Amino acid sequence: MMLNRPRSTLRALAVLAVLYAAIPAAVAADPAAAANGTILGPNVYVFDAGMPAAEIGRVASEIFKKMEANQFGPERFALLFKPGKYDLAFKVGFYTHVAGLGRSPDDVQINGNVTVNAKWDPNGHALNNFWRTLENFAVTPTANVPYETIPGVTRIAISQAAPLRRLHVKGELQLFDWGPKGNVGYASGGFLADSIVDGKVVPASQQQWLSRNSTWGGWQNAVWNMVFVGCTNEPAGTFPNPAYTVVERTPVIREKPYLIVDASGRFGVFVPALQRNARGPSWASGVTPGESIPLDRFHVARPESANADGINAALAEGKHVLFTPGVYKLDDTLRVTRPKTILLGLGVPSLMPTSGRPAIAVADVDGVTIAGLIVDAGPASSPTLVELGPPGARADHAANPTFLYDLTVRTGGPAPGRNDVGLAINSRHVVADQVWIWRADHGKGVGWDVNPTHNGLVVNGDDVTIYGLFNEHHERYQTVWNGEGGRVYMYQSEMPYDVPDPSSWMSGTTPGFASYKVADTVARHEAWGIGVYCYFRDVPAKAHSAIEVPSAPGVKLHHLTTIWLDGRAGSEITHIVNEIGGGVRASSPPEAQRQTLAEFAGGRPASSP
Repeated sequence: MMLNRPRSTLRALAVLAVLYAAIPAAVAADPAAAANGTILGPNVYVFDAGMPAAEIGRVASEIFKKMEANQFGPERFALLFKPGKYDLAFKVGFYTHVAGLGRSPDDVQINGNVTVNAKWDPNGHALNNFWRTLENFAVTPTANVPYETIPGVTRIAISQAAPLRRLHVKGELQLFDWGPKGNVGYASGGFLADSIVDGKVVPASQQQWLSRNSTWGGWQNAVWNMVFVGCTNEPAGTFPNPAYTVVERTPVIREKPYLIVDASGRFGVFVPALQRNARGPSWASGVTPGESIPLDRFHVARPESANADGINAALAEGKHVLFTPGVYKLDDTLRVTRPKTILLGLGVPSLMPTSGRPAIAVADVDGVTIAGLIVDAGPASSPTLVELGPPGARADHAANPTFLYDLTVRTGGPAPGRNDVGLAINSRHVVADQVWIWRADHGKGVGWDVNPTHNGLVVNGDDVTIYGLFNEHHERYQTVWNGEGGRVYMYQSEMPYDVPDPSSWMSGTTPGFASYKVADTVARHEAWGIGVYCYFRDVPAKAHSAIEVPSAPGVKLHHLTTIWLDGRAGSEITHIVNEIGGGVRASSPPEAQRQTLAEFAGGRPASSP
């Protein structure tokens, strides 16, 4: 049923009335109730510095207790801080979005700590610490959190789909946790962008990491695949030992839009300006350039009342959409047909198509933004879950690209799901900034015939750029790139764990499917920091190569890594790229389970540039 919708002027007044109405005395007596009394819904807490720190801490602690190990639950939360100073230490669990509401990170100062730990794992491993967001605040780590942090250290132990953006850490940043016996817990991250760390960054056990347009006092170590794009004070590019890949400038970027509040209490969404050949954080020398869009130009979706008809009606009127925390089940595709439309998630919301259609389809228009969303496959198989541009899209969007930020596309995990392709990019000049496309290897609804998906990503558009592509466990090629002029900065991929038998996992007569496949017709493609891993858990499966690309002079790959994580005896990745590079398989010593290739161009290994 379509929601009744007043005319735009009346609706704007209604929004403002809810946002700015005086809080009743009974509510004001409860700071927590005051914090979530906005149009943003009951799972969004908007704190100000005048609220008692003990009450803010109580709310944050109660949410953490619910969410610490809540890996596949439907609950979602956002903790938002108005500009000011807070003496506060708290922890962040699953599906929790912590953000400052200032124009710059230093507008919100948290003196104490903001911690992501891995204590819910018996070994202190952060390998499954997914789906949370920390952005747009400064933290001075002064609090001693027993067994987790010491003064001067902020610990954020995360893996995929847990982006860190626009942070100012006034101390050391550690990206791992300790196990109960003093062991370093494993982690498989991760992403840091537009941030400043005054001290050093200690990744320790992080297997891979992408840092973009950030800076720090120092960077301590690498494991398999550390990529730095547009950063300052970055380590030297010494791949493979240590495994650092350094790209001096970010060719095209617009930082992720974010919610702000002005001195009068009015909410808006700030959209940073487009940058080219950028280096360093956007706010290092002053306020990030860009424009603010008032919240009354957004349709504020609430999971308890939203449906596809109502959201599509708002989109057709020219509204942007702000998805508040929750799970949205959609019986139709959300259709974005107007240029510059923003779909922004608050509190890591999830969208699930229920009728076998895509969740989101974008026309071949300029400047669309999709940010901060999870898209889950539904029970009826969808051809794609997110489609950018119709097949055959050819319009030039170089002056105003479409951007994806912090997008998770997943099949299975919370429940069984089915789709052919996770993300299909048909339009030209699309830019993605931290995308994880995941066929679940654990959780509910997991099995070769239970959560099937052919490919995570198919790119048909030309001149597509991706920073941080995490894509894994799909049943054929993980990535299929058909467009010209593609660029990828940091690729992390695990092949499927649950191949049923080697003979059924064949690409024609070739054993297995490469993870990263560039079509034979492509003449121009470039990628930096590609890591492909295998764990053939059930059968001794083999993949002939991790990467397949054409032997064209304009196809260039920099810093390639393959890893045999574990698996049945006889399983392997035979080559790194095409017929080049040694295999990875069970071996002793374990160091021999890794292979690297520094440069590959025109169909053969190349000297370093």
